[in-house]
Formats: sequence, structure tokens, C-alpha cells
Amino acid sequence: MNNDILSFSSDKKGVVTSNQMQEDQTADIVSLRPGCFEEYVGQNEVVETLKIAIQAAKIRNEPLDHILLHGPPGLGKTTICHIIAKEIDKELTITSGPTLEKGGDLVGILTHMGEGEILFIDEIHRIPKVVEEFLYPAMEDFAVDFIFDKGIHARSHRYRLKQFVLVGATTRVGLLSAPLRDRFGIFRTLDFYCIEDLVIIIKRSAKILYTSISDKGALELARRSRGTPRVANRLLKRVRDYSQVKSNGQITQASVGAALALEGIDSLGLTRLDQNYLITIIEFYKGGPVGIEAISATLQEETDTLVDVVEPFLLKIGLVLRTSSGRKASEKAYQHLKINLRTQIN
Repeated sequence: MNNDILSFSSDKKGVVTSNQMQEDQTADIVSLRPGCFEEYVGQNEVVETLKIAIQAAKIRNEPLDHILLHGPPGLGKTTICHIIAKEIDKELTITSGPTLEKGGDLVGILTHMGEGEILFIDEIHRIPKVVEEFLYPAMEDFAVDFIFDKGIHARSHRYRLKQFVLVGATTRVGLLSAPLRDRFGIFRTLDFYCIEDLVIIIKRSAKILYTSISDKGALELARRSRGTPRVANRLLKRVRDYSQVKSNGQITQASVGAALALEGIDSLGLTRLDQNYLITIIEFYKGGPVGIEAISATLQEETDTLVDVVEPFLLKIGLVLRTSSGRKASEKAYQHLKINLRTQIN
């Protein structure tokens, strides 16, 4: 934080000071989100597409096309939306699909949107069908239709909206209806991060948190972060706690390994839930194939949790195979868990 920002001191004098106070370091103030595209690491094709679209819209003095961002949780969909709002200097309104229970909820938001302002809907695939139908004319014609009275006295009124920009984020794009999906002008998919990009993100976050981390420590943490910046930042905070207590505040490769062992994170970044998921397929269902509902029932976990949180990374690194008959553990999964494949087959 810049030192030229004034802070109200909490001491007895009650003075205003330009020095950074302890309360300035609260979670509400210190954010690990990058504030612009220059600070944003990774997703190069997505970023380049959006930068071109923003620049072209500014040249034409027009609002952006509607944007749909798809990808597993924690890859930066919400962060990108914040950056877009800052780049075009417009207000950002944030909501999520499950909170829009009635058409009136969405209409109330849309009628208050200004010219070129951004409406961000997280988990847009979970919008109820009746609410989704209000989005069709709003996105295409920038209008919403109201029905007054009932029966033979029913009347329709079209309310014109300002040209807003809808940014939708989803982890399961296949659940979006075709009419809604086709109304987005820009559709980009965010993929898991490579280790090199995660190292850059971890070092940047450590600097913001005033934490010292070695190159080997950052590399080890990146390897265990499941290719996800959100996971990397969360684990960094846990490793920072451990290092401050056990290794004089210096995050090293050894302290990363010790701290994440306490968290139940293995060398590939698998959590206990990931490991139990694989063990369930191998030991209970002889390696598969097995349906996701059966795995969910055995683990007593929600199916959505397994599909949205657990499976994407396991599929990415090849520990699980998704077949027409169900999920199947790969040979690599047996090797990682040190389970004899032949013994399981017999």
C-alpha cells in the first residue's frame, strides 16, 4: 500500500498519520488479486483477447460484447472481471446464479445498470430457467418485458435498459442452455496454470504478505498447488504460519514440505479427499469403471463437489479416466498411491 494514503491511527492520541498502521493490513485491505492485466500472470490467450476487445470498444466508444468465462474454480475468472471493470473505468455489480431466485431479482439489478456498466454473474449455469428467460431480451435487445394484470386484461410493457455488459463465469459450461450460451460475444476457457507461472504468482503474493520465500520453496509450493492460483495463495498462508513458528519466518523447501504434510497435501498436491476418491475407485470398485453417484455415496460427499472440485485436476494429470461406463483409475494412480495393480486385479 502506498504511504501517501492516510490512515486513522488507533492509538490514544487519535491522530491522522501517513504511516502504515496494523489495521491497514487486515484482510479487507490487503488483497492478492492483481489490479490490472500487466500484473495478471498466465492465461495469455484469454488476456490478449480481452485486451484487444477492450481497446476496440474504446476506439468505437461502444460497450463491450457480453463475455463468458469457463474453467475450474480458482483460476481467476472473478479477478479478470474486476480487471475488465477497472480497464474500462465502469461500475461493477456482482451476483451469482443461485441468488437470483426470481425474475424480479434480476430485473431489479438490470434496471439500475448504467451505460457500459458490468454485471458479473458467477456460477451462471445455476440460474433458474424462469430467470434465464429474462436474460434473453436483456442481452440481445437491452430490454425486459413486464406483464401487467392477468387473463384477458393482461398487458405487456417493454422497459428499455442501458447497454450493460454481462460477464458470466461457470465451472460447467455444458449445463448452460444453447440460447444463453450463444448470446455471449466472447467465450474463453481458462486452463490450469503451469508451474512456472505459479512460481511467479507465489513470489508476488509472498512479497505482498511481507514473507521471505526461497526459490526452491516457491517451486515446491507451486508443484503442490494443483495448477490453481487460489490454492497456491491459500497454501502460501498456511506455510507462512508454519515457517514463522518453526523456521524463523523463512519459507524453504523443507518448511513447505513439513507444513503441507500437516495439511494432508501430498507431493502432487492431492488432498485427503482426492486420495480417498482414488482409493474408493481402486479398493471398493476394483479400479472402475464406476458411476460418480456410487463414488459420491461411498465417500458421503456431494456429487457436485466431486465433479467441480476433485475431478478436473485428477483428469488433467491423468490419474482418473472418464469413460462411457464411468470413472476409472489409471495406472499412474496406482503408482502414485503405491498400490500393486496386479494384486487389485486378482
